[in-house]
Order: sequence, then structure tokens, then C-alpha cells
Amino acid sequence: MHPDNVPDQPGKLMDQHNTLVDQHRTRVDKQKTLVMKFGGTSVGSAEAIDQAVQIVFDAHQDWPRLVVVTSAMAGVTNLLLESAALAIRGETHAIDQAAMQLRRTHYSVVDELLPEGSQHAKVKLAIDRLIADFSSLSQAIAVLGEATPRAMDALASLGERLSVRLLAAAIANRGVPAQFVEANHLIVTDRVFQAAHPDLEATRLRSKQVLEPLLDQGITPVVTGFLAAAEDGVTTTLGRGGSDYSAAIIGAVLPADEVWIWTDVDGVMTADPRLVPNARTVPTLSYREIGELAYFGAKVVHPKTIRPVIEAGIGLRVCNTFNPGLDGTRIVMDGYTQGNGAIKAVTAIRQQSLITLEGRGMLGVVGVAARTFGAVAATGVSVPLITQASSEQSICFAVPVEAAERVMGGLEAAFASELQRRDIDRIWASDEVVIITVVGSGMRNTPGISGRIFGALGAHSVNVIAIAQGSTEVSISLVVDAGDAEEAVRALHELIVVPTN
Repeated sequence: MHPDNVPDQPGKLMDQHNTLVDQHRTRVDKQKTLVMKFGGTSVGSAEAIDQAVQIVFDAHQDWPRLVVVTSAMAGVTNLLLESAALAIRGETHAIDQAAMQLRRTHYSVVDELLPEGSQHAKVKLAIDRLIADFSSLSQAIAVLGEATPRAMDALASLGERLSVRLLAAAIANRGVPAQFVEANHLIVTDRVFQAAHPDLEATRLRSKQVLEPLLDQGITPVVTGFLAAAEDGVTTTLGRGGSDYSAAIIGAVLPADEVWIWTDVDGVMTADPRLVPNARTVPTLSYREIGELAYFGAKVVHPKTIRPVIEAGIGLRVCNTFNPGLDGTRIVMDGYTQGNGAIKAVTAIRQQSLITLEGRGMLGVVGVAARTFGAVAATGVSVPLITQASSEQSICFAVPVEAAERVMGGLEAAFASELQRRDIDRIWASDEVVIITVVGSGMRNTPGISGRIFGALGAHSVNVIAIAQGSTEVSISLVVDAGDAEEAVRALHELIVVPTN
């Protein structure tokens, strides 16, 4: 027998085994896919974009398949929308001023990050063309004296279309092959302009057609966040803050292994640091916890981001562009969070009003709640909190302050007969209130949590106007007077115990 076939050479056999393992790992690693999204502040200046490029360069060493999603530069979307509002009023001088500001903002990045040459000139030419589109759209709005939702989506999407060209060129200049991609070629939605809903199956097909060939060639697609398109190609948007949602959708349909959200804070915080100076980063959160936090006012992650990653089973991470060495917050499957505190975070939604329907004639009457919320839905207003006493003599719910009058009008029309008969005594709206929400999956089945919460508020002389808790017991929401909000958040934050990273 040939010596190489004799099984008495453990070192050589181990080397062969390790080689096979390495080959297998390489084949697997080549399929690893990461989607990274950079928010407006993360691409808000030449310095910020340079930092984002460094993050992409570093990630590219470990993730062979990398997709980057970008927001518009900080302040650009607001500038576009404000210009449209002025154009509607006929203030056409604002269009030229905005065009100059857009050119100055984006040109400065090109001049600082891209060397003189064909790419430098090419990006500036693309910027000029997009700004010309902005001017044409704005002039049309000024002539008509109004802007349709479709027109506003076309206008608002220009911010991302500008930034994606800057970021892709800067990444390519650093040596990472990159190609900008406008998401209206990827994400397919309905025609609900300014808040479109994605068709994930159609998006999956489009994304594979456009992104997979680039990824297979080792090219990093740099994709516009926020915008999409209906089936016929008409531009839509996913709503303000929708770039997170874009990243989650793309991550889900590829599918990616992880989605990382790069922003200007160290992760999801235990509270708003403007209210609680000693607020700190939460190392891990469950999908359910981040869903509650995003919905109830933690603006680090767009609320709609959660569903696609949950359904695809994708890891989500929130990181600080300007402090990339920190781990940030990792969002993991329900049941896999760590921590020795039942409460993870406290949030506050300001500028709310409580609407109350009350009357003894409501007792036992079938359909009152359905008619109530049917009337609210007809006004197009979302309701973040509902509470009802078991006596059924009142229903109370929260709406944004600016929508209270509209909702009141809708309810009074819907219950005109009941109000006349005194079955409903009155429908009224409170002054401004704040919804305080305490979040933590550890609260589930933990005796005494509610007592600790209300004890802390009582010790700080904070009166609770209304209470709501879901059956999952992951969150408890309290309504307090606007003047008590900061004290309430600080008092409840004292109950949090979060391990450090």
C-alpha cells in the first residue's frame, strides 16, 4: 500500500480535513450578504460621507456580498418639500434659491471627495440634470398652484437620487467596485403616493434581476432609500423615514444575512438622552421589543422596518456612523435577549390629544366601538392608544393634536342621532397629553411590575390619566399631562437595569 494511503499519518489527514473545511467555509462565506443603510446625518456632509465610505470599505473585507442603502443628505428632503410649498403659493424665487443651495451642497462633496477627472465631471453633470428636474417640477407646481401626491413623490425622491450618486462614486474611488441603483427599479408598490405599500413578490423578482448580477460580479450596489415605483413605473415613496424600510425590504427579498442601520446615535437608547442625560444603549432587543419602541416614539428605527426582517428571520443591528467601534444594538429573535432587568426602555410620544365618548346610553349597545373607529378611519387618522372601562360607558383614545378637531367633527357626524337622544352625553378632546410607554419582554408574567411603575410615578407626583397594555405584556402605555412628561420619563428610567456592552 502506498504510504499516503496508510492511516497512520494524523497530521496529514488533519491538514486535508482542514483544507476541506476551509473550502466549504469559503463557498459558504461567498454567499454571505449584508445590507447597510446610512441615514441623512450619516451622509450629511463630505466628512460624514467619507466616514460612511470607510465603514463600507471595512465591511467589504468580511462581507463579499454587500448592498448599501442611502438616505438623502441631511436637510435636503425638507428643502425640497419647503420649496414645493412656496411654489404652490407662487413664490417662484424660492425655486432658484433652492436649486442654488442643492448645487452648492452636493458640489462641495464632489470637490472634496472625488479627484479631478472624468468621474468628478460625470457626477456633477448628473447633479445638474437632477436639479434641472427639480426646477421643472417646481415651476409646474407654481403654474398649477397645487401639487398632487404623485408630484410630491417625484419631487421628494430627488434627494436620494442625488445622494446615491455621490456615495457610489466615493465608494468606488476608495477601491470598492460600486454602482448606484435607483430603487424604483427594485421596489414595486401600490399607487398610494407618499406612503406606498410594497409588493414583496414583485420586488423579490426585480431585485434578483437587478442586484444579483452586480453582487455576483463583486460590485456593491448603492441603492436609493425611500423611493420605489408602482407596477407601471410611476415613482412612489414609502413615507418619511422610509429608507430604513427600504433596507429591510431589500434585505428580506435577497435574502440578506443581516441588515445594519447606521445613524448618529450609539444604538437604541433606554430613553431620549435629551430628557434623561444618563440614558444608555440597550445591547440587545427582541423583535417584539423594538417593534413596540419604534411604534411608540423611538425614532432610531422606522416602525415599518421590523416586519420584513421578522418574516425573513434576518438579524438587525443599529450602529453609530461616527462611533463605529461600538457594537450598537442588536435586534434578535424573541426569547433570545439578555439582561437582568425586566424593563428595557421608556419612550414618549408628544403632541397627543385624548378623545372621549361617554354616555350611559352606550352600555351594552352593540357596534359603538366599530362605528367610533370607522368614523376615525374615515378621517385618515391613526390611533396609537385605546382604552375602555368595563362599564362600557366611555371609550377613550389618543390622536395627534393637529387631528383632534377633524376627528371630533367625524365623530359628531357619525353619532348625531345618539347625541340628540342623549344616549351619548358628550364627545370631547383633552388638552395636549403625552403617551409614555415602558417596554421590556421581561415584564411578561413578572408579578409586581405594574406596582413598581405606578409607585415610581406616584413618588414623583405624576398623575396617570389613562392606561393601556397589550396581552403580550411587552409594553405598558400611560397617558400623562404634557407638563408631567419629562418627570414621568425620568422616574420610570430609574427602574431600568441594562447590562453594559
